[in-house]
Amino acid sequence: MEYHLTTDDRQWLEGIWGSIRKKMAVECERIGTDIPFEAENGKYIDMGKQDIYWWTNGFWPGMLWQMYHATGEELYRTTAEGVEARLDEALEGFEGLHHDVGFMWLHSAVANYRITGSEKSKIRGLHAASLLAGRYNPLGQFIRAWNSHSGNDCTGWIIIDCMMNIPLLYWASKEVNDPRFKAVAIHHADTVLKTTIRGDGSSNHIVMLDPENGEFIDNPGGQGFDSGSSWSRGQAWAVYGMALSYKHTGKTEYLDAAKQVAHYFIANVAETGYIPLVDFRAPAEPVCYDTTAGVCAACGLLEIAGHVSEYEKPLYIRSAIKILQATERKYCNWNPEEDSIVSGGTGAYHSEIKEIPIIYGDYFFIEAVLRLLDKDIFIW
Repeated sequence: MEYHLTTDDRQWLEGIWGSIRKKMAVECERIGTDIPFEAENGKYIDMGKQDIYWWTNGFWPGMLWQMYHATGEELYRTTAEGVEARLDEALEGFEGLHHDVGFMWLHSAVANYRITGSEKSKIRGLHAASLLAGRYNPLGQFIRAWNSHSGNDCTGWIIIDCMMNIPLLYWASKEVNDPRFKAVAIHHADTVLKTTIRGDGSSNHIVMLDPENGEFIDNPGGQGFDSGSSWSRGQAWAVYGMALSYKHTGKTEYLDAAKQVAHYFIANVAETGYIPLVDFRAPAEPVCYDTTAGVCAACGLLEIAGHVSEYEKPLYIRSAIKILQATERKYCNWNPEEDSIVSGGTGAYHSEIKEIPIIYGDYFFIEAVLRLLDKDIFIW
């Protein structure tokens, strides 16, 4: 779409794209088919060796496919294919997989298939989609989160994150011309609308439902401060996830929800210089930020901008650019000798380790920049 960028915006974006190209070229050579997660002392660990089922394992190949699509440089393709092959161990192991198979295979196998037409990658994607559909509870009309979590049985749990995984089902339904996958995704999105998105545009992270009938039981705090608080990355998942469900279904209630949560997110992030706090409803101290929530939300805002009238677009586009510029100014590391681009990521409010480089921060930053330059590949 046309973003009607100012000259200053375009110059800034072109400069950042040049920095991304330099950094990613070095990182691709250095990291190869390792699977990054968090950077420690400027170096990534290989999460594939620690936990092949880990939910973030698809973001590095997603970055590589975005770079390959934008540059045509073959090393990005071959490296992404190498990571995709490593993830076969997770497909074959099965028991460690849960709702996050969308994050893992949309960015690896499905991206590969969309770009190259690889039949093997298509099969991997359909395999993952079948696993996700298999988590559907028809009694409550939701997709179950996790297998267990912090010692808890998760039979009736749903989480807002899954809105970013169900695009795998929309893709599979279209690919095999079978409405079942899409129906599961729609049922889950409808349940999220009823139980997880609040009237003021904020969102729960976790909702516990009765697995026998889908009735609401509780909403624990999850990765936010507490029950009823507002974990910022959960809000970002809601912004982008609801916008994506609208894109795939045309159901206006999803776009309305995406806009409602987006307005809530923008109002909060504007108060902190366009870098989001980890939780918008936490105590004033300690002050802790999560850049990953901002860059993910930026992608969601740009998605919304593609579905609204010309007079609505500027709010979403300008807010996304402000988030990206604030993130780059305060948190981007362009040193080619150190891994990761975006620091300042925080996985959860109560985590002991805060404001560090996390791989999905880099992914969403790159996706947003490429969207604005019309160089991205649609992965969702």
